[in-house]
Amino acid sequence: MPIPSLIRYALAPLVMLVVAAIAYFTQERWLPLVNPGNVAEEESEVVAPVDDPKVLKLSPQARKNLGLVVKPARPQTYWRTIQIPGILANRPGETDRGVTAPAVGVVTEIHAYPGQTVRPGESLFRLRLSSEYLQSAQKELFTATKERQIVREQLDRLRPLATSGAVPGARIIELESQELRQEALIQSYRQDLLICGLTPQQVDEVAAGEFIREINIAAPPVRSASGSITGSAVEPGEASDEQDQAAYEVQQLQVSLGQQVQAGDLLATLSNHRRLYIQGHAFKREAPYLEDAAQNRWKVTVEFAEDSPEHWPDLSQEFEIEYLSNAVDAESRTFDFYIPLTNQPRLYEKNGETFVVWRFRPGQRVRLHVPVEELHDVLVLPSAAVVRDGPDAYVFQQNGDLFNRIPVQVLQEDRLNVILADDGSVTPGLYLAQNGAASLNRVLKAQAASGVRADVHVHADGTVHAAH
Repeated sequence: MPIPSLIRYALAPLVMLVVAAIAYFTQERWLPLVNPGNVAEEESEVVAPVDDPKVLKLSPQARKNLGLVVKPARPQTYWRTIQIPGILANRPGETDRGVTAPAVGVVTEIHAYPGQTVRPGESLFRLRLSSEYLQSAQKELFTATKERQIVREQLDRLRPLATSGAVPGARIIELESQELRQEALIQSYRQDLLICGLTPQQVDEVAAGEFIREINIAAPPVRSASGSITGSAVEPGEASDEQDQAAYEVQQLQVSLGQQVQAGDLLATLSNHRRLYIQGHAFKREAPYLEDAAQNRWKVTVEFAEDSPEHWPDLSQEFEIEYLSNAVDAESRTFDFYIPLTNQPRLYEKNGETFVVWRFRPGQRVRLHVPVEELHDVLVLPSAAVVRDGPDAYVFQQNGDLFNRIPVQVLQEDRLNVILADDGSVTPGLYLAQNGAASLNRVLKAQAASGVRADVHVHADGTVHAAH
C-alpha cells in the first residue's frame, strides 16, 4: 500500500476525534439550532436560585438536633428592666455568731470543729474555772443561803415566844429585816453566776454547797425567719425546715486544748446562712429607678451565677428591695441596696457527724434585673429567637417543614429578651422559633449557596418546580 494511503488511514480517526471535541465544547451554540423546543421547555422548568433567600426547609430530625422550640406569638405585658451586678452577703448581726468565754478558765474539752453542724443547746467547749471572782461569788452565795436559813430557823423559834410576850417584838422585826437583806444578797449572787455561764441548776447546786469547778459552753439560740428564738437542741436525724433554720455551722475555732482564756475571749465563730442579703452595686444615676422599685414593691429578677437549680427544690421566693444605702463608696462610686434571701440547706451525716450544705454562699455573684417601666400588649421573644445580619434583624416563622425568615424591628433588648415593634411584620398567633435563630440563618445561607432553593421541590422525572 502506498505511503500516502497509509497516512490518510492514520489521520482519519484523529480528525474525527477533533471534530467531536469541538462539537461537544460548542454545543451551547449549535444545540438550540438543532432542537430549540426541548431546550426552551427545560429552561422554563428550572427555577433559578435567588440572591435573597427567605425560606428554609428543615426535616423533623434536623429540628430535633437544633433543639428548636416553636410557640405562637402572643401580646403580653412586659417590664423594662435595668441590669445591676450584685453579690451575696451575710446579714450583719445575724449570720455570724461569736461564742465567748464567760469567765477566766482553761479549755479542757472541744466538742465541735470547723465544718461541723451544731444545734442550739449542744455542747461546744468544757472550761475549767480559774476565776477568783467566780469562786468568791459561789462562796458568797453559799454563805448568804446559810445565813438566811439560820435567820429563818430563829424566826420559827421566836415567833411563838413573841406572841406570849417572852421575846420583844423588836427582835422579830430585826430578824425579818435580816432575812430580807440575805434574800437580796442571794438574788444578786445568783445573777452573777448566771452571767458567768452557769445554768440555773448549777446555781442551785452552788447554793446547796456543791461548788462548780468546770462549766459547759453550749451553742446559743438562733433567731428564726419569723423572728422567734429557737434554742432547744434537735436530734441530728431530724431535718424539718424550722430545725434546719436552727442549725449552726462552726466557721472558725479560735482556741486549742489547754489554752487559758480570759472572760470575753472569742472561742469560736458560728454561722447560720439561712438568711442572707443580695447586695446590689448601683451607680448614683440609677437611684431613682431603685427608689421607685422599692417604694412600689416591684419584683426583682435575680440570676445566680454558678447555680445548679436542677439539684435543688424550686426557689419560689419573690425578691423585693428592702432598703437602699445612703452612702456612696469613694473608690467604686457606687452605692449598695439590699434584698432579703432565704437560703436552702441540705444535711448529710458522715462518721457520726452532721454537716450542712447551703445552696447559696456569701461571695457568690448575681445579676439583678430591676423593673423600671411596664409595657402593655407587646411582642416579647427570647434573645435567641432573633438574629442580626448587619442592620437587619430576623425571626423565623414555622410553616410545616418550612421556616420563613421575617424581617422585624427591635425596639428594646437585653441579655434575655427582645421586644419587637408592632409594625405588622409579625402578627399575633404566628408560630415563631423561640431559639436557634442564628443557626437557622446559617443553614438558610448554606442552602442558598448550594443553588437549590428550599421553596422548590424535585419531581420523580428530575424536573424542578416551585413549591405549591
